[in-house]
Amino acid sequence: MRYRYASRITRLPPYLFAEIDRKRREAERRGIDVIDLGIGDPDLPTPSHIVAALCEAAKDPSNHRYPSYEGMQAFREAVAEWYLSRKHVRLDPDSEVLTLIGSKEGIAHSAIAFLNPGDSALVPDPAYPVYRNATIMADSVPVTMPLKADNEFKPDLDAIDSDIARVAKLMFLNYPNNPTAATADIDFFKSVVDFAYEHDVIVLHDNPYSELTFDGYEAPSFLAVKGAKDVGIEFNSLSKTYNMTGWRIGFAVGNSEILNGVKGVKTNIDSGAFQAVQVAGIAALRGSQECISANLAVYRARRDVMVEGLRSAGLSVNKPRATFYLWVPIPDGFSSSIEFSMFLLERAGVVTTPGIGFGEYGEGFIRISLCMDVNRLEEACERINALL
Repeated sequence: MRYRYASRITRLPPYLFAEIDRKRREAERRGIDVIDLGIGDPDLPTPSHIVAALCEAAKDPSNHRYPSYEGMQAFREAVAEWYLSRKHVRLDPDSEVLTLIGSKEGIAHSAIAFLNPGDSALVPDPAYPVYRNATIMADSVPVTMPLKADNEFKPDLDAIDSDIARVAKLMFLNYPNNPTAATADIDFFKSVVDFAYEHDVIVLHDNPYSELTFDGYEAPSFLAVKGAKDVGIEFNSLSKTYNMTGWRIGFAVGNSEILNGVKGVKTNIDSGAFQAVQVAGIAALRGSQECISANLAVYRARRDVMVEGLRSAGLSVNKPRATFYLWVPIPDGFSSSIEFSMFLLERAGVVTTPGIGFGEYGEGFIRISLCMDVNRLEEACERINALL
C-alpha cells in the first residue's frame, strides 16, 4: 500500500523542537553530559495550591464528563477578573473569553477559521513556528514580516507592501517575543490597531510571556489600546506564568465575533479542556500571585548569571526585559546558526536553538533558554568560555 501525505504536510518544515530533541538524545547516547538550553519549558514546579486544586477536582465525578466547548463559566469569569486586575482590560466572560487546550491550539484553529485556500497571513520572522505552520495547514500563504535588530525586532508596518496589506486576512504578533525576547509598548500596539483598521486585517496577538518581565517593565496587553477589540484577539496561557506547560490550559480573549470563529472550529475538532484542569486554572488565576514574583526572582538571577557568563566568553548579548530567553548573535568564524549550535552541542555538550529554525531572519543568532538550574547555567558558561 502506498501512503500519500496531503500536500500541506509536505510543505511543513521539520518541527524545530522535535529535531533538537533528537540531536540531544544522540549526544546523550554517545555519553555526553548534555546541558539542554534549547526548549523553553519551565523546570520550576507548578505551585502546590494549584496541584491541590487539581487533585481535589479530579475526585469529583461531575468533572469526569465532557466539558463545555467554550469552557467553564467560573474559569472564564476568573480570566476576566485576572485581565482586569493585571492588564486593566475589561472583558465580558460570556462573549469575550474562550477556554483553550493551551494557546497553541487556539492559534492554529484561528488560521483554519479565517483563512481560505490561497489567502495570505502576515507572519513575523523569526517567530514561534506555529504561526507560519498554521497558515500552511490552512492551505494559505505566509507573508513574512522581518523582525530586525535595527527596529528592535518589531515589524516595520510602513514597509509592508500596500497590495499585500490589502489582501492579507490575518496578522500574527507576539510580545514579549519568542525567540528574540523583544518587548513592545502601547504606542506600537496603537500603530498595529491603525494598520488593522486601514487594511481590514484581523490581529492575533500571542501573549504567553506577559508576566515574565524584569527591571520595572510591565508588558501591556494589545487589548489595552482603544479600538483593539474591534480588530483582534489575544492569546494567553497558564503555561509560562504558573509553570503549567504540561497541563494544557489557556484562553483567548477579545473580539466576540473572532472568538466565535475559533469556537466554531474547536467544536468540530476537540471536546474542550478537562474540567478538573480548569478548576486548577481558577485556583491559579484567583489565588495568591506571589508564585509569579518567586518565578521572576529565579529567572532574573539566571538571566544575570548567563548574560555575564556569555559576555565573559566574548559573546555579544543584550539583557532582556522579558521572557526566559536570550537571543545571542553568533560569533565571527561561524557561517550559520546551525553550525554554531552544533559546535556547542558537539564540543561543549550545550544544547541551544539555531535561529534559522525560527525563520530566515533568525539566521545569525541562537536562542538560549533559562529553564535550567543556575548551577548548570554557570557550568554551561564555563564550558562555552573554555571552548571559545
